[in-house]
Amino acid sequence: MGVNLKETSAVDVLNTTDITLTSPVTKGGNLGRNVKNGDEHFHVEEHKLNSKVPNHNKIITSLVAGAVAGAVAKTVIAPLDRTKINFQVSNRRFSFKSAIKFIFHTVKHEGFIFLWRGNSATMLRIVPYAAIQYTAHEQYKRMLNRNRRKKHLPPHLRFLAGSLAGVTSTSLTYPLDLVRARMAVTEKNLYSNLFQVIIKTYRQEGFRTLWRGYLPTVLGSTMYSGTSFFTYETLKKHHAEYAKGEEPKPIERWCMGAVAGFASQSLSYPLDIVRRRMQTAGCTGHVNDYTGIWVTATSVYREEGIIRGLYKGLSMNWIKGPIAVGVSFTTFDITLQWLRKQTIFHIDE
Repeated sequence: MGVNLKETSAVDVLNTTDITLTSPVTKGGNLGRNVKNGDEHFHVEEHKLNSKVPNHNKIITSLVAGAVAGAVAKTVIAPLDRTKINFQVSNRRFSFKSAIKFIFHTVKHEGFIFLWRGNSATMLRIVPYAAIQYTAHEQYKRMLNRNRRKKHLPPHLRFLAGSLAGVTSTSLTYPLDLVRARMAVTEKNLYSNLFQVIIKTYRQEGFRTLWRGYLPTVLGSTMYSGTSFFTYETLKKHHAEYAKGEEPKPIERWCMGAVAGFASQSLSYPLDIVRRRMQTAGCTGHVNDYTGIWVTATSVYREEGIIRGLYKGLSMNWIKGPIAVGVSFTTFDITLQWLRKQTIFHIDE
């Protein structure tokens, strides 16, 4: 009895075309690694869900998840946001003590619920804004990714996708941002609701006023959204490598979002001051003073300086910004994954 073994050389093996390197989705080992693309790490569950959902349903689920994320995040920090805006649009010196005094004064004389004054206008703006921003970001990532096998964009395109998402959402919802700012800094008897703000502003100051502050808002959004999405996406990429493809826990998502919020707020803050001054010029008696970005920035600098003027309230933003952005990213990711687990959004088999 004999056995014939076919001899195979190493060269024959290397020349075989049907041998591919794969990354098994198992605990540990190569979990979350794309060996074919330079050991690229990614979150397995997230990409597994995304592969089941066609693009038109990705748009729908992103719109819903983005709207929920924006509403939750802004409602959580609404009192801090109102406090910040009141100092931004005046020449009063900001400090934590004065911010606390403002909050207590508002509660004592106007009621606790008044801390959320203007939040209805905020919701009317932030729901479509966040929905469009998150959806646009996912679509821009898809458009900018020339190599479909890659799970992550290179750094410069990561920033570009975030910036484009910010410009898109800001441009489509801008007048509502002005309405929200005016409601936050005026007495209730001047504007009783957001529609009254629009009507009065249009009648008394003209249509162009509804777009006052648009340019600094877009420029600020370019830096803010670009930095925010870039930082969050980069931290998620490193987390996937560290956790070997395991999904981040909610607290980890929040921490990554908080870091993104801190970075983006710090970089774009002076433009936030400028846009608020321009938006509320008609309410604060500075219509002729705040007519453009450079004029407004120069005026604030001359009267109040850099730290107490162009960076007034930044310390407040270092509290509310990370909280809001962390909550927003966390809520979006969790809501999006829940929606995309629903078979109604999956590819028809």
